[in-house]
Amino acid sequence: MSSNADPAQAEAKSQPASTQEQTDAHATETTAEPQAGYRFWLAFWSIALTNLAAAFDATTLSVALPKISSELGGSSTEAFWAGTSYLLATTAMMLIWVTVSDTLGRRIAILTALVVFAAGAIICAVASNWTTMLAGRTIQGVGCGGVVGLTVVLITDLVPLRRRGKLYALISVVWAVGGPIGPIIGGVLSQKGAWRWIFWMNLPIVAVGMAGIAVFLRLSHRQRAIGEALRCFDFAGSALFVASATALLMPITWGGTQYPWSSWQTLVPLLLGILGIVAFGFYEKWSQSRWPNISQLVPLNIFSNYSVLLLFACSTLHGLVLYSFVYYMPEYFQGVKLYSPIVSGVAALPQTVTIVPCAAFVGVVVGLTGRYRWAVWAGWLLVSGGCGLLVLLDAHTSVAQWIFLQAVSGLGIGLLFPSISLAVQASVPESSVSTAATLVLFFRSMGQALGVEIGSAILENQLQLRWEKIPGHELHGSGSKPGDIMALVSLLKQLLRDDPFTVHARDALAASFQVIWIASCALSGVCFLAMLPLKEYDMNREHASTQRFQHDTAEQVKESKQDKRVMAAAH
Repeated sequence: MSSNADPAQAEAKSQPASTQEQTDAHATETTAEPQAGYRFWLAFWSIALTNLAAAFDATTLSVALPKISSELGGSSTEAFWAGTSYLLATTAMMLIWVTVSDTLGRRIAILTALVVFAAGAIICAVASNWTTMLAGRTIQGVGCGGVVGLTVVLITDLVPLRRRGKLYALISVVWAVGGPIGPIIGGVLSQKGAWRWIFWMNLPIVAVGMAGIAVFLRLSHRQRAIGEALRCFDFAGSALFVASATALLMPITWGGTQYPWSSWQTLVPLLLGILGIVAFGFYEKWSQSRWPNISQLVPLNIFSNYSVLLLFACSTLHGLVLYSFVYYMPEYFQGVKLYSPIVSGVAALPQTVTIVPCAAFVGVVVGLTGRYRWAVWAGWLLVSGGCGLLVLLDAHTSVAQWIFLQAVSGLGIGLLFPSISLAVQASVPESSVSTAATLVLFFRSMGQALGVEIGSAILENQLQLRWEKIPGHELHGSGSKPGDIMALVSLLKQLLRDDPFTVHARDALAASFQVIWIASCALSGVCFLAMLPLKEYDMNREHASTQRFQHDTAEQVKESKQDKRVMAAAH
């Protein structure tokens, strides 16, 4: 079955790329890239190293939250906000950083983002109360939005579309390494009473990454005067977008936990957020015709493709399902299996480590074949089936059983990480690739924020329904209302395993977690069905980035032999 036409051709009107001549022409353009030398790879791995710091920061905190909450005197709700404020800031600022990089240059933008990230880590490390902790986490999230968003965009600058899968796979490997190791480190440090080192340990990693980026990353960006750059930046659109995105996400995160869904505290900001996003779309269209020299935050032509809209929606659900695992699988092991934080981090490894080979596999196969649709289909099928298997987890599940039950969904998540991004980039014009790639991350990050809070709402509400059926619940008021899951987990670890309250509370927790897995299974199944009519576009296109990597003269002598072998194998 032949691919659909390349959207980069004529940007609006495309022609089927079914003939060998067309494909060969594209292949010639794509393989004309200079061979990557040592400086290219040092620049790339410096960028990847900063993502390792971001991965640690995103995952180490989950198992350490009970200890931090106890020491700083925070409630369960405040503890969950430590994760949510980070995700909200990351999501809201991602596109802003990309727009800044369009005007000031990618290198300056990512170095600035890393400084902000490090500043937030320092604030968290010295925090003596939850107000300071939440402020630090928010600042870290602002910086992380730049690190993660600009990493995806920089890869579009470094190599052509067909070669990006390998680099995305390597970044996925970094996150997959940081993902499983993070909870273990967080568990060890929290048990030793040294949770502040969760934040301190990222500083040397960030410092090394910043040094590598400053020295080795050279891009063909036209330097602008500060005044000219400021005139090209869309301040009004950026402010409207950040305010609207924040107003939209905040009520979703606290609905059903801090405030009822029917309360004005939830409905008013939710409505304002929706209206703000609509107003932002109209503003972008109007401002582009009135001030064509201003860099648009989001080119609206991206949303004219039905496949892209579906992929953005599925990217949101991908993040939602992913973070329902990242945050609540360790909680299952601590609350239901009564494992320690360290063992809980290790127990979550089967799901996270399977992401690495699958992400790498997709990058290699897509580079060889130029086909990506199979990975999207297989990914959602495995995630849906894997979530369904997780329903079997209870207080009596053996080690061998929970290892297998977690691994299946991890395979699917690994397939989806690079394939969704590549599918979106292949479906939009080359001039819109950087923004489209960032939007994939934006929607995934939005889904991650939703996954944490929707999972929290499900867990707490389901436990509330079962609470009065637990023998002796009236003697243990800590779990008698939503928002006290962490207190209940701490209580269970203090009681005897054969205590009737402990036995029934563990069963109630297991049943509550099962509702999270059922919801994830249903959403994943919907995504699989929605992706069946997904179009597949030609990935052999010219590399048209305005901030391409500047290779050394010695690296430009010959074309990449590896690329030639890739194209020869494809034909």
